[in-house]
Parts: sequence; structure tokens; C-alpha cells
Amino acid sequence: MPDIAAVKAALADQRIETPSWGYGNSGTRFKVFAQEGVPRTPREKLDDAAKVHEFTGIAPTVSLHIPWDKVEDYAALGAHAKALGLELGAINSNTFQDDDYKLGSVCHPDPKVRRKAVEHLLECVDIMDATGSKSLKLWFADGTNYPGQDDIVGRQDRLAESLAAVYERLGDDQRLLLEYKFFEPAFYTTDVPDWGTSYAHCLKLGDKAQVVVDTGHHAPGTNIEFIVAFLLREKKLGAFDFNSRFYADDDLMVGSADPFQLFRILHEVAQNGGFERETNVAFMLDQCHNIEAKIPAIIRSVMNVQEATAKALLVDREALAAAQRAGDVLSANAALMDAYNTDVRPLLAEWREERGLHPDPVAAYRACGWQERIVAERVGGEQAGWGA
Repeated sequence: MPDIAAVKAALADQRIETPSWGYGNSGTRFKVFAQEGVPRTPREKLDDAAKVHEFTGIAPTVSLHIPWDKVEDYAALGAHAKALGLELGAINSNTFQDDDYKLGSVCHPDPKVRRKAVEHLLECVDIMDATGSKSLKLWFADGTNYPGQDDIVGRQDRLAESLAAVYERLGDDQRLLLEYKFFEPAFYTTDVPDWGTSYAHCLKLGDKAQVVVDTGHHAPGTNIEFIVAFLLREKKLGAFDFNSRFYADDDLMVGSADPFQLFRILHEVAQNGGFERETNVAFMLDQCHNIEAKIPAIIRSVMNVQEATAKALLVDREALAAAQRAGDVLSANAALMDAYNTDVRPLLAEWREERGLHPDPVAAYRACGWQERIVAERVGGEQAGWGA
């Protein structure tokens, strides 16, 4: 049977990175639904992120998105984060909101546009240097809408050339994380459409390049846990972007659409050493909260990952391995199902209380008065958001 003390110790080591853009206004392709009290500056985003960490105890880092989080003094922003008990995490680039990128960015047929995109990526590495960030996270909207629009292999060549230029700029303790998305916004071909394409480019680049698995970026029925297990085996899993989706887009809260899938993914992480510090897998949220309140939704998302992790850690691995060796299909499946069907909420409430935290982080946030304070104080200025 699993050692509960060991499970609690493993949970204490868990770190979930929250996204700065999750605290701002976002929306569908048709409308942004603004909320009161939304941050107006990157510093205010960090203020909100600090409340998430205060009540969960496991969210000490925040991803930045450039240019959405552009500031004059990144060292000062880092100092503000530190004063709040936070650190600045991955730096996310943006090569999908400029008119020049209509036909692509790093894969664009025009070398001038490609050069502009690469210069932005190099700027992001400069920001990593200033903030102390160790990870550059790349997602490209590049692709084509029509057969014959561009040369498919030629675009892969341009992608490889651009990635190589950025990889060469990385410091010894920095890494490149390459995300993939099987479609959208391109309708015919996408230049990084799947984990295999990302893996191939990362393999060619070297040890400092790894794959990002965004849990909402797969076709229906894709076995994401197989991808996770494979990449862990190859030491090429660099990070997760946790979210969920029912049909296409990926902005629902992690675990909301298929909590069993989230458990299966985290079981493979636990089974294959993905929670160990030396493996250096970053567990990040990538969500935009469109109709739900921002901070409580992020707290709930962190809790969803924590609950699925607790269940994954409760799997009786000795019993599972014995059943697998014996070819006992039902007992092997039961070892997983017993853990998944365990109500871990009392365990996690106890774990929080042992650390001086409120047993119910969402209730604690609602009672703390922060939401009322920011609604009253954040009047005027321009709310943070990415538009739609």
C-alpha cells in the first residue's frame, strides 16, 4: 500500500506555474467579457498570482507573455515578484498578433518577416536574462490555409533555421520549450501540428530543447498519456500546459472536461519519474477564464492538478507491477481505478492544515476580501487583456 507520509511529502514538492494572461481579460473569437478588478499592469497580475500561492501553497511561479507583459525594468518586476514570495517563470513569445504574420512568422516566405520574428524571440531571451527565467516557451500559429499556398518542406526548413538561431543564443542553464497544436488558426497545414514534429526539431537542436505538451492541443481520442510516457522515456518532456477542452479550443479549466484523463496523464508522470526535481518538468497552466471569475478559477485549477496528482501518487505500484507481470489484466486496471476512485479531498485538507493553510483554498480566497479590494482600487487605466 502507498505510504501516506511519502504521498504528502511528494505533494509538498509540487509546483504549479500560473499564467499572467489568465488574470487578464480574454474571450472567444467574438467577444471579450470584461470583469471588474482585472489587473491593469504586470505588477498587478503578480499581486493576484500571490493570492493564488498564498491559499494553495504550491503556485510560486508565474509565466510572462511578451509583449503583453512588457515593462521598462524587468529586474524591478522580478524584485516585485520576489517581495510577494513569487518567481518569474517561463517567458512566452508572441508571433501571432502582428499584421506581418498573416502568412506566418518564423516560417514566412519573406526573409524580412522571418528576421523580425527571430528578433522578437531573441528579445525574449534577453528578458530571460533580466528576470532569471530558465525557459523560453514557443508556440507558432504558422501554417497554410490552402493546398499549394506554400512549400511544406520549405516551411520546415525555415522553422529549423529560425529555431537554431534562437537555440544558439540560449545560456548554459536556459532551455527552449516547443509547443505544438494540431490545427488552428491554419486550416490546411500547421507547421508544428503534433508532438512528433516538435520532438524531431528538439532532437536536432540538442539537449536544451524540449517538448511542451498542452493537454488541449490534440485530436479527440488521442492517447495523451502515451505521448507523455514516451517523451519522459526520451528525456524530452520539458513542460505541460494544463487546460481542457470539449471540442476544439483549449481554454477550459484543467480537469473540467475529463478528470480521468488528467489522472492517467499524471499517473504516467509519477510512474516515470516526472515529479522528480532532476527531471525538470514544468507544470504550467495555460488557460483563459472567459466567463468565470479569474482568481478563484486559477485556484480551482491548481487544486484540480493537485487532486489528480494525489490520486496518481496513491496507486499501489507494487500491486500494479505484480499484476502486469502476471498478465492479470483486471487486477492491473483495478490498481489504477482504486486510486482514481479515492476521495483525496480529506487528505489534501489535512495536508493544507499541517502547513498552516486553510483546508478550502477557494473559500479562503472568497473570505479574504481581496476581490472586493481590487474591484474598488483598480478603477481607471486599461485592463490587461489580449483582445479577440
